[in-house]
Amino acid sequence: MGLEIERKFLLKDDGWRKDVGRSVNMDQGYLSREDGKASVRVRTEGATARLNIKAAVVGAARAEFDYEVPLADAREILAKLCVGRLEKVRHFVEHHGHTWEIDEFSGANAGLVVAELELSREDEVFQRPHWLGEEVTHDRRYYNHALALHPYSNWPGH
Repeated sequence: MGLEIERKFLLKDDGWRKDVGRSVNMDQGYLSREDGKASVRVRTEGATARLNIKAAVVGAARAEFDYEVPLADAREILAKLCVGRLEKVRHFVEHHGHTWEIDEFSGANAGLVVAELELSREDEVFQRPHWLGEEVTHDRRYYNHALALHPYSNWPGH
């Protein structure tokens, strides 16, 4: 079984943009609703595609299974089988030995930017970049699965 250990943060400012090493467009859709034991996702990442299954728990560590799938299959699944979708550009930023993944959402989630950091252990120490804001690891609303079903543009007060 795979294990994902990931922390999520909002951003204070755009200071990260000057350090972007590369970016990739992503289109992802979910084949399951939020009430199950797992989220099942298909994602196109540029010219590649992946099928991903994650335990439906909130927190930094979750069971995860991830598989490459043919791009044509992923596009067909996105078009015909998903209960929720989202689009984003993922920017990769290196900072003191860690790679930050900064997701800049579009469509119904436009205006939301979230930084994620994958760690090898839950207690791993990392240096916080100056542009990092509030941690939202334990706030289910910021999980991609939730954003696909309950977009940021529909949140009260937004």
